[in-house]
Amino acid sequence: MVPKTTSLMKFILFGCLLIVSSHASGQKYISEKSSVTFFSKASIEDISARNEKSMCLLDTGTGDIAFSIPIKEFLFEKSLMQEHFNEKYMESDKFPKSTFQGKLTGFSMTGTGSQPVVANGKLTIHGVTRDVEVTGTFVMDQQIIMAAKFVVKLEDYQVKIPQLLWKNIAESVEVSVDFTLKPYEK
Repeated sequence: MVPKTTSLMKFILFGCLLIVSSHASGQKYISEKSSVTFFSKASIEDISARNEKSMCLLDTGTGDIAFSIPIKEFLFEKSLMQEHFNEKYMESDKFPKSTFQGKLTGFSMTGTGSQPVVANGKLTIHGVTRDVEVTGTFVMDQQIIMAAKFVVKLEDYQVKIPQLLWKNIAESVEVSVDFTLKPYEK
């Protein structure tokens, strides 16, 4: 019997294929550390969560970038919030991850200091994929540090807010992504 492939395994396989199939002379990088947070400011209660189990791949020759965020890995201050987030809003058993796949432009591998960059691609949340453009920063050193902040409208990704809780949950959430990438070694 063949074991069932998990979403993370599929993403890693996709990443390996991306890295192996690229013919550009650029270096491939993979996440060493990650932090994805979101913040929702609502009239009754602010909600925030952090996820440090995300994965990112970058090919500096082509600018191809992909990341995957396991939804159940978001940690909340209150366990009940985490339970509601996974069961009622994100339906994480049905939609276990959020992904981005696109191109990163505006960076120089020989540049120093913080550089502004733009990522254009497809963001998938809650099973809905939309074209997005996100601005951020890129710092090249012994490793690459990338960071971005952007706003996600829940209705754009068909995340439903129950009428009784509309004052507890904002219609838009601020998402911050921070990845520290190291060279990928075969």
